[in-house]
Amino acid sequence: MLRFLVSVLVLASCKEVQKMAKAQYTVDSARACLVRQEDTIIFALIERAKFPLNSPTYNHTFTSISQIQGSLLHFFIRNTEAIQSKAGRYTNPEEIPFFPENLPPSVAPYYPSSEFLHSAGALININKDIWKLYFHVLLPMFVASGDDGNYAQTAAADLTLLQAISRRIHYGRFVAEAKFRETPQIFESLIRAKDRKALMKVLTLESIEKMVVKRVEKKAMVFGHEVSLEHVKEGTYKVDPSVVSLLYQKWLIPLTKNVELEYLLRRLD
Repeated sequence: MLRFLVSVLVLASCKEVQKMAKAQYTVDSARACLVRQEDTIIFALIERAKFPLNSPTYNHTFTSISQIQGSLLHFFIRNTEAIQSKAGRYTNPEEIPFFPENLPPSVAPYYPSSEFLHSAGALININKDIWKLYFHVLLPMFVASGDDGNYAQTAAADLTLLQAISRRIHYGRFVAEAKFRETPQIFESLIRAKDRKALMKVLTLESIEKMVVKRVEKKAMVFGHEVSLEHVKEGTYKVDPSVVSLLYQKWLIPLTKNVELEYLLRRLD
């Protein structure tokens, strides 16, 4: 319940950022949204770590039910995204589905979103890369081996974490647009020259990145402590804080910057 409330609050706060007048939307406000998303990601990591790997969840031959194409996870995510699409989740430009093909239209009342993003860059979607990273690299890093039979719960925890990671990485589009609007003179010539190396150098702020990595490790220590009424078990965590810092340092921050770069390269189209 706590994880759900935190997710709702983060989504609401980020939507508020998105509703700001264009002149008020700043790099600082975008970064503030990224900071709030850290909590959601860490809580989602903790929730997924409650279950072992549960490999049958990802086995394409585990079930013979005709309605299920692919693994139980594929079935779960495709159908969950379809319901969420009907409820209007993907009318929010912050949200990008993993299986966008043939999603049903929203039946929720229309609410106009701020058209902050440039149209050419708004369509960037690297969820396929995020999917591969999650299952081939990240998942084995922080979940125990084994099988406890909780396959549906495992799929639900996977989806929550996948969506949180995807939202964070694709939020690079908003960061890039804010940066471009604040200092267009820095970016325009580099964009026209398609100078990827120079653009990435401008986008890279090592001091801020180091601060983020340290902050998420600290948060993972605080959120992940095993606590009883008698005491806090020092050194015992629900998710290894070093895994969280590595996740940000090696993947989330670089992938977010890659999204920023690809967005900027389309910014003058």
